[in-house]
Amino acid sequence: MYKIGTLNKISPVGLARLTDEYTVVEDVQEANGIILRSYDMHEMELSENLLAVGRAGAGVNNIPLDKCAAQGIVVFNAPGANANAVKELCLSGMLMAARNVPAGLAWAGTLVGTEGVGKAVEKGKGQFAGTEIQGKTLGVIGLGAIGVLVANAAETLGMDVIGYDPFLSVKAAHSLSNTIEIVDALKDLYPRCDYISIHVPVMDDTKGMIDAAAIAQMKDGVVFLNFARDKLVNDADMLAALEAGKVRKYVTDFPNDTVIGKEGVIATPHLGASSAEAEDNCAVMAANELMDYLENGNIVNSVNMPACTLGPKKGTRVAVISKADAGALEKVAALVDGDVVNKTRGDYAYTLAETSGDIDASAIAGEGIIRVRVL
Repeated sequence: MYKIGTLNKISPVGLARLTDEYTVVEDVQEANGIILRSYDMHEMELSENLLAVGRAGAGVNNIPLDKCAAQGIVVFNAPGANANAVKELCLSGMLMAARNVPAGLAWAGTLVGTEGVGKAVEKGKGQFAGTEIQGKTLGVIGLGAIGVLVANAAETLGMDVIGYDPFLSVKAAHSLSNTIEIVDALKDLYPRCDYISIHVPVMDDTKGMIDAAAIAQMKDGVVFLNFARDKLVNDADMLAALEAGKVRKYVTDFPNDTVIGKEGVIATPHLGASSAEAEDNCAVMAANELMDYLENGNIVNSVNMPACTLGPKKGTRVAVISKADAGALEKVAALVDGDVVNKTRGDYAYTLAETSGDIDASAIAGEGIIRVRVL
């Protein structure tokens, strides 16, 4: 019986995926697997019982990935499960900016309790006249699961779309409309776009990438949308661009002390993945990934270990997490009579094998061998 702990409220639809081989426990120190959303695990003590963590979402900045890897804990995420929810909010953000919807709503709210509301509306509506998005150009930075959906939807709404992604996957390329232009450099995207939406992860080379130098290359009056991560944008530079009129609107799903309430900022309270459907989809994917790993040893959609799978377990299976140079493959191959796969990712390796006989886990132990499981 495997024990699963939760660190946030997890969709019942996702937890319902767990079979009779699983029980949900309150004490996460007992858990073999944890499912969470935004809970910060960085200061959390990781139990020796813990084998895997499933993030019911895409971002994993709240999970200590290196610490988990060093202790043989596989971390999974749910890429694409919330993509449609983020896409829809991104489109709504673009429309809100184009039509001055937030300002109009705020003004309409001031009319409560006054007489002649209808006349006041007709007299005052002109101050909120906006523009249409049809015929405008949208630049999409990052063409992963979300970026592709945003690009395709915007084109369907009549926009011209330019995409940029130096790491465009084959899967994403196949999903992207073949009439969308792809450029090789951001300098070829920035000056041509009326709207720009960013959809990349936060890494050392993307943190603060939208700064004064980047903004200077953009078209005057551009609307910038950030439904990816707050740290991608230099807030001070963005506010300066808003004040100067270089940027017309900054639409962000990440309000903070710097941007909240500032002129030209449209801030939604981190609603990107906050739809009932997205929460269900993410929880289902996380639960499925954990079960496949715990029962079969398969790793799919891990963010700290290599992808490695042998499909459903047929006999006895041995799963070994090790340092890449620990020689785990040779040790395992000498003990089994079935299929063996070995994959590496950075400093770590994962070896998965099937055999018809018994396996002595102690025969695999040694320097650099982090965790051995016999299933």
